Amino acid sequence: MSGPDTSLWFAARTSRSFVLGATLTGFFAAVALVSLFWTPYDVTVLDIAGKLQGFSPAHPLGTDHLGRDMVAMVMVGAQTSIAVAFVAVGIGVGFGVPLGLMAAANRRTLFDEIIMRANDLIFAFPALLIAIMITAIFGPGAINAIIAIGIFNIPVFARLARGGALSLWTRDFVMAARVAGKNKAKISFEHILPNITNLLIVQGTIQFSLGILAEAALSYLGLGAQPPLPSWGRMLADAQTMISFAPHMALVPGLAIVFTVLGLNLMGDGLRDIFDPRLRRSRQ
Repeated sequence: MSGPDTSLWFAARTSRSFVLGATLTGFFAAVALVSLFWTPYDVTVLDIAGKLQGFSPAHPLGTDHLGRDMVAMVMVGAQTSIAVAFVAVGIGVGFGVPLGLMAAANRRTLFDEIIMRANDLIFAFPALLIAIMITAIFGPGAINAIIAIGIFNIPVFARLARGGALSLWTRDFVMAARVAGKNKAKISFEHILPNITNLLIVQGTIQFSLGILAEAALSYLGLGAQPPLPSWGRMLADAQTMISFAPHMALVPGLAIVFTVLGLNLMGDGLRDIFDPRLRRSRQ
């Protein structure tokens, strides 16, 4: 890339979707990081006398039905939701990408057929149903939510990696690597993987946002993070019977979920445009 007009950095700085998405995502990531070291109040301490307070200088976002500060709850809830989604996406990438690469390297073989049919089988069971089956055996909890969402992510990244790799196996640089004596595994990870990284990054941001939604849904149903650990989905579940007289209890975590998911989707959309010069030119 010869000049700033064609550089990824210039494209990132001039992409409104990416800048806005990265700003929103960075804000909530910073909130989650700060909550590891500081929150305005201890979320494990109950103050029944101060329950259901509205917005005030002492509690800018009010308090919940147990008197806990909503700012502190949202901060720690961000930590829970982001951590669950991040690890779940990591599971999908860690298992799905190698499987997809090896399936592409051994296309039209029994190995490829087994991987693809296994992916179809997992796709037949949504993350929520997988979570219900897992919690029925092991009980509810954040770890089981991670496993359920992660299992659902594996075929997503396996299919993406396989599709991207198949289009590259006929390219000249791959043929040259085969002539040089490199085996399929080495070619897959040294030559194919770097060329599909852009696709994986974009899909990763999308799955990250879906992971946050899935974690919130599981916690709302009581299958995710368990008390006293705050979670945005659990906060919504607690608010559902009090929304008529304490709407802030639902509004605060609901907006946190909306803006985090919006930020990730905007960032993913921006990354897609940045990594694809054709899309970049069509929007100029």
